[in-house]
Amino acid sequence: MLFNLAVLLGTLVTVEGVGTLAHKYIMHGWGWWLHRSHHQPQLGVLETNDVYLVALALIAAALVALGKAGHAPLQWVGAGVAGYGLLYVVAHDGLFHRHWPRRLRPVNRYLKRLHRAHRLHHAVKGREGCVSFGFFYAPPLRVLRRQLRERSKTALK
Repeated sequence: MLFNLAVLLGTLVTVEGVGTLAHKYIMHGWGWWLHRSHHQPQLGVLETNDVYLVALALIAAALVALGKAGHAPLQWVGAGVAGYGLLYVVAHDGLFHRHWPRRLRPVNRYLKRLHRAHRLHHAVKGREGCVSFGFFYAPPLRVLRRQLRERSKTALK
């Protein structure tokens, strides 16, 4: 049981790292055509960016199914991926973008810092020059603000 819990928690941490890289190099790279909708005013409940969340859900389901079919640790990896997706929906869509009927507000220093970092990520129009690509980790806000200033100076040259 302790091993399974360690696999689940390790997966949550790993998926944050993979998600950060995917956000920076795929979503703001060749996958921008899907992610662009997330950086524009929201017109409805769904956006093309949600394809990434569906892909994550399919990966989680496949891993759980493989785990049930005899590869037990994969079941817990799948649970970790699914847990990350659930936390993402709650934090990102509910707390940061307030897509839910009840407008949640960050209540502690950690959530406030994530929220502010996410707002700095969206401060740049377009895919170039953005900062803070993680969902559950953000560098200190002073670092992000400095990066934005430096990138805006570079863009003006």
